[in-house]
Amino acid sequence: MADSGASSQLPEKTRALLQEMWERNLPIIHARLNLLDEAANAEPLPDSLRIDAMNVAHKLAGSLGMFGFNEGTRLARQLELALDVPAPDSAYVALLSRQLREELFPSPSPAAP
Repeated sequence: MADSGASSQLPEKTRALLQEMWERNLPIIHARLNLLDEAANAEPLPDSLRIDAMNVAHKLAGSLGMFGFNEGTRLARQLELALDVPAPDSAYVALLSRQLREELFPSPSPAAP
């Protein structure tokens, strides 16, 4: 779950509940990200997969803000819009998909020597 200034102002009980919900939904979040990756890498992108990916992006856009991922919401919305055309730009979809995954699950920073 994102640690934003807004979430730090929530009561501890609410933060704990949101953390529990986030952890419980991790398998669904990962499955949705995997489907977005699949759509980004499909060449050509079948219409059924494009529509599934667009729906997944819509669901992520609608739910990530609740967990403090405002940038994730923005990226998911961009993905939804990018996929809402018959032949989306696969490079742009792949870029947004990678950015969304990194926003939700940042890579650890390399340790300084």
